[in-house]
This record gives sequence, C-alpha cells and structure tokens, in this order.
Amino acid sequence: MDKRLEKINNWAKYLFAGDDIRVSPASADASFRRYFRVEHQSDSHIIMDAPPDKEDSEPFVRISSYLANLGLNVPRVLNSQDELGFYLLTDLGSIPYLDRLSTDNADRLYLDAMQALMVMQTRGVQREVNIPPYDQALLLQEMSLFSEWFLGHELKVSISKKQNDTLQAVYQLLAESALQQPRVFVHRDYHSRNLMYIEPDNPGILDFQDAVWGPVTYDLVSLLRDCYIAWPKQQVELWVHHYYKLLCEAKLLVNVSAPQFMRWFDLMGIQRHLKATGIFSRLKYRDNKLSYVKDIPRTMSYIVSIAAQYSEFEDFLCLLDELGIPQTLSLTQVENV
Repeated sequence: MDKRLEKINNWAKYLFAGDDIRVSPASADASFRRYFRVEHQSDSHIIMDAPPDKEDSEPFVRISSYLANLGLNVPRVLNSQDELGFYLLTDLGSIPYLDRLSTDNADRLYLDAMQALMVMQTRGVQREVNIPPYDQALLLQEMSLFSEWFLGHELKVSISKKQNDTLQAVYQLLAESALQQPRVFVHRDYHSRNLMYIEPDNPGILDFQDAVWGPVTYDLVSLLRDCYIAWPKQQVELWVHHYYKLLCEAKLLVNVSAPQFMRWFDLMGIQRHLKATGIFSRLKYRDNKLSYVKDIPRTMSYIVSIAAQYSEFEDFLCLLDELGIPQTLSLTQVENV
C-alpha cells in the first residue's frame, strides 16, 4: 500500500471538504517528487509529494514565489504540510510542449518560451532570489557524470590516463567558455517537458527548484537543443540569432559578436549534453529508471555533431571513436520533427 498516497487523499478531502474529489497521477520526474491532480467540482489543483527526507522543498517554494512576482506563469504554492512534504499548487494543465510542438507551431511556441526566458534573465537578481552560482566546481562535477555513469556503467569501459587527460582538457575548455559569459538567472531544465502549453500566459514553467546564477546561453541551449526533441540545424540557428538580438537590445550582451555568442551556445550545449548523458545513465543504473536511456542517442548526436565544427575537439572525437562512439552519428539521424 502507498501510505503517502493515502495521506494525500485524506489531505485533499480535508482541503476540499464537501466536494466530490478525484486524485490521479499527474506526473513524476527524475527525482523523488511525484505530482497528483486533484479534480473537484469544476476546478483542479496539483499536490506535489516531496518526501522531506529525500527532497528539500524550500528552494521550490521560494523560487516559485519569486518567478510569480516577475509575472511568469509558474505553479503557485497555495497550501502546504511541510512536515509531510505535501504542497498544494495551482494547476498548469496537462499539455507539455513536447506533446504540442510541430513544424506548424514551433515558431510561436518557442517565441513564447524565449520571451519568458528574457523576463527571467533581464529581471532576475541573484541577491533577491538567493540562488547559488553556477561555478567551475559545479560545471566540472556535472561533466564528470559522463565519465562515471555513461562510460563506466553504460559502456563499461576503463579509460587510460591519456584518455582521461583528453576528457579533463575538454571539461576545462567547456567550463572556461561557460564562465566567460554574462551571468543571469538559469532555470537549468528549461525544455519541452518542463514547459506547459497553456492559454493565456503561455508557457507554464515547471521544475525550476534547481535554479542557479550562471551562463546566459545555458537555458537557451536547453530549450533549442532539447534532450527530447531535435530540430534542423538551420532552424535552431535562426532561433539563436533571434534571441541574440533580444539580448543585445536588452543590453545583456555588450560588445559580443554573433559568432562569439554562437560559439558560447555550441560549447554550452556540449557541456549540458555530457551532463545529460551521464544523468540518463545514472537514472538507469542507480535509480532503476530505464526510460531515459532511449534519449542518449540524441544527446550524443548533439555532442558529436557540434564538436566536429570546432578544431579544439579533434582529440576528443578521436577518443569517442576509440570508445566505440562513432563520429558518423549525425544529428539528422535523430531529428524527429
């Protein structure tokens, strides 16, 4: 028996006493959090289940309030039982971007998402939102997941000192590129599974509790080189250029050329997809969540195809070949739009 779900049902009955209620799973994520939709009368809410011994919900509550005050459409906390890790939230619907995106509507939906991102980046203030820095230690720690979980567990390879030196040099290069960029509010998981299609006030924004203060291109690459849906290279570059112009107009970029911004974007993407590949492998081997590994071909394809555009990654690409990850894996093989 799911004792936490039983308590959630009892709490929902208490909150909406006198209403006929129906509690059903809304979603789960890669953490220990679960979400349940409570339908009652003609309305619905979400109850977030975040076990206190496994999840610190303070950042979620704090950042939710902060982003809502910026005018962004995020779940607002209406009630809570902190000691149990139960939180009553506003309901942003059941249609993630991933289920809605098509070639016909992608421009409009991504423009909405980029406009919301601009609000976070132009109006976010680190000392007000109280989020940690996306520093070199965190950047390197994230990329180490690729070595530990993808190479070590998924591929089951042992790398030599020379191969490890090559990897560490790439990790340093990517971290340095990230740290060169202007610093802004970084959602850190700004992609098609965490953006909800909802009218009005599109998009609804979820899963922001791990926000940090870091590189200006990070959320943009999460959005446009999404781990779960791939778009043609030319289309992505058009969207990147559009956002570059918005950043210049907002004075977040000063004396930064378009090619420099594109390089930052590309290298940030390699960093993110090394991390994501490691996380997807860790979810399989540590957490017994098997569904994420099907997205590794897409993340690896991004890494290989983008690295091939920059001479600094020649040794890295040779290493991937040595480890059985072919350079012939192209982005077009996983484009699904």
